[in-house]
Amino acid sequence: MSYILILAAVAIGLGIGYYWRKVQVAKTLGSAQDRAEKLLESAKSKEKEIVLEAKSKALEITEAAKRQEEDFRQQIIRFEQRIERREQDLDNKTRNLDAQKADLEKKNEETRKYQDELRELKQKQLANLEKIAAMTREEAQKVLLDNTEKTIKEEMLSVYRKILSNTREDADKAAREIVAHAIERCASEVTAETTTTIVHIPSEEMKGRIIGKEGRNIRSFEQLMGVEILIDDSPDTVVISGFNSIRRQIAKLTLEKLLSDGRIHPARIEEAHEKAKQEVGEMIKQAGEEAVYELGITSFPPKLIQLIGRLRFRTSYGQNILRHSIEMAKLSALMAQDLGADVMLAKQGALLHDIGKALDQDIEGTHVEIGKRIAEKFNLSDKIVNAITSHHGDTEYISVEAAIIDAADNISGSRPGARKDTYENYVKRLEDLENIANSFEGVEKTYAIQAGREIRVFVKPEKIDDLAAQKLAREIANRFENELKYPGEIKVNVIRETRVIEYAR
Repeated sequence: MSYILILAAVAIGLGIGYYWRKVQVAKTLGSAQDRAEKLLESAKSKEKEIVLEAKSKALEITEAAKRQEEDFRQQIIRFEQRIERREQDLDNKTRNLDAQKADLEKKNEETRKYQDELRELKQKQLANLEKIAAMTREEAQKVLLDNTEKTIKEEMLSVYRKILSNTREDADKAAREIVAHAIERCASEVTAETTTTIVHIPSEEMKGRIIGKEGRNIRSFEQLMGVEILIDDSPDTVVISGFNSIRRQIAKLTLEKLLSDGRIHPARIEEAHEKAKQEVGEMIKQAGEEAVYELGITSFPPKLIQLIGRLRFRTSYGQNILRHSIEMAKLSALMAQDLGADVMLAKQGALLHDIGKALDQDIEGTHVEIGKRIAEKFNLSDKIVNAITSHHGDTEYISVEAAIIDAADNISGSRPGARKDTYENYVKRLEDLENIANSFEGVEKTYAIQAGREIRVFVKPEKIDDLAAQKLAREIANRFENELKYPGEIKVNVIRETRVIEYAR
């Protein structure tokens, strides 16, 4: 019984032990599976990291390889470019070598030609020497010197002609520039005078008083003044006529004094005449002083300045001599400055070039002869005397200043509008310029300016475009060249202008 109990207890114990062992084994197995799963998950995670790291490294390697490939490609391109440049350089050098070779061949040909000429010359010289061998030493020297002199003269003549031609062209160009520069910088008024002077009277009744009883007043006036009084039907005017402008001025002042005083008789005429002479003398003195002051001349004596002032009342071809001389002095000074000549000498000579006209109506002789005597009387320099005597071509120039003064005289006298005999031609030339320009289609209006040296042509922009404007300027210039005669050149300025106007309201 106990044995059975023991066996039963043992069997129960074995069963419990087995169960417990099974439970422990199950727990151990579950724990092992959990660790295995954890290890598996950890392995998978590491696998992903390794794969990502491998991909990253592979990408880096790929990028590095691409960069190396690009660098290599750029190196190849640069290498190809260097090769191309070297090929171009080689081609250029080859062409240069070919050109040099051709040039060298040409020079060799010329050298051979010169050698042939030298051989011929040597043969000629030998022949000459054979002839000279029969001469004396002096004869041989003379022949050689003659041949050398002839050769040198021919070469010098050729060089001289070339230099002379170039010098003339340069001199003409420089002279035109200097003259144009002087004319542009010197602006002078134009004063045209006649041989008559008009005096206005307060009433027609004064005409009878001027005539006087049986004409004694007018006869006394004319005899004393050396002028002629013209009393006609012109209302409230009396005309004083006379070739001497100083006398006319004195007569004008005398008559004005008599008219303002109202007393007109021979004794009163003489008194007024003396006062008028004094006033005109002061006017002459003042005109001379103003002229030398304007030109900056301080070395002239007072009596010479007085003679200069007399030119204020002297005209030539309607041109006032004093204004003409001052204008000449300014032109001469500008040209002398550009040429490096004596500016003060040019001013003095130009101002005095017509000084003889201050007295040519009172003493015999031409104004050149009288001017020479005046200059010599005041001990002026020989160059000034020569400028006076040479400005009409009577004598040769002894200085460049004299030539400058002569050129200035021609410029001042021939300037359009300066003298009566050229004024009408001057006006007609301006009209012709505008008429020719207006004859072209598309021209709206024209203006001739700068004494006819420039014409401005305004065109209609809707009819003339920029290209047509250029063509029009050339056609107008061609018409001027073919149909007109003019000094210097004319600038054709075609203006195409478009204006757009709008109003804000």
